[in-house]
Amino acid sequence: MMTTIVLIRKNNEVVVAGDGQVSMGNTVVKSTASKVRKIEKRDVVAGFAGSTADALTLFERLEAKIEKHAGNLSRAAVELAKDWRTDKYLRRLEALMAIGDKENSYIISGTGDVLEPEGDVIGIGSGGNYALAAGKVLMDTDMSAEEVAKKAIKVASEICVFTNDNIKVHKI
Repeated sequence: MMTTIVLIRKNNEVVVAGDGQVSMGNTVVKSTASKVRKIEKRDVVAGFAGSTADALTLFERLEAKIEKHAGNLSRAAVELAKDWRTDKYLRRLEALMAIGDKENSYIISGTGDVLEPEGDVIGIGSGGNYALAAGKVLMDTDMSAEEVAKKAIKVASEICVFTNDNIKVHKI
């Protein structure tokens, strides 16, 4: 999962940020990709790490599940994880998702995991642990959720070779 995504929940804001680097092996093929999305209608933000086509497929499925369950993100996340784990086609998709709305934040994986973080910071992808650590430290500052997210990705980009500092952000 060669990317970095961070989701920050602070002061009644939820922000997802991601870097813009797409790598194939040891080669950077694009530096301006957007790996974060917002479902405007339902005030949901999501970021994905992994194969771009796989992640976009999963994002479309997530959007459909959220609509089907009238905006209930918890139910949609569980249903997506169940489909992802059991569906013959989806099972082969390699990605992780960090999703959030005003009430909940989750990490969803292809192994059927729907994990709710203990704190207000999620980090996924190759630089996810660096961004997670930076985000946790920055939560105790006067920085906004967006500032924390951007700085966390910036820190990860200075450590992880699969992460750049071309940061895309969505917030609710």
